[in-house]
Amino acid sequence: MEIIISNSSGVAIYEQIYEQIKNKILATELKEKELLPSIRTLARDLHCSVITTKKAYEELEKEGFVEMIPGKGVYVAKINRELALEEEKKKIEELIEKIIFIARTNNITNKEIKDMWEILEQEIK
Repeated sequence: MEIIISNSSGVAIYEQIYEQIKNKILATELKEKELLPSIRTLARDLHCSVITTKKAYEELEKEGFVEMIPGKGVYVAKINRELALEEEKKKIEELIEKIIFIARTNNITNKEIKDMWEILEQEIK
């Protein structure tokens, strides 16, 4: 499992681990019931403390993304796709709010934003 940690990002290492694993689960790169690296193995691989990886796994468990089974390991939990979709919609809403703020601050019209959207949408296809 590839996780890239940035010491200069300003985001706590456990949050980076949490976000990357969560995103891999939501994207189904990590499948339900898949065994994840142990806390110690992940810490060794990422060159960080066991406390850091434990905290990331605990956050993932609290949010329902993984199950920590003592003596057995950490497994990807069954994900409620509807709930996961709502979380992704929330992220989109936050990004749209940022776009609106930037547009208003710089007098960018809705038409200009729609034009940008259409151009980018065509490029991504």
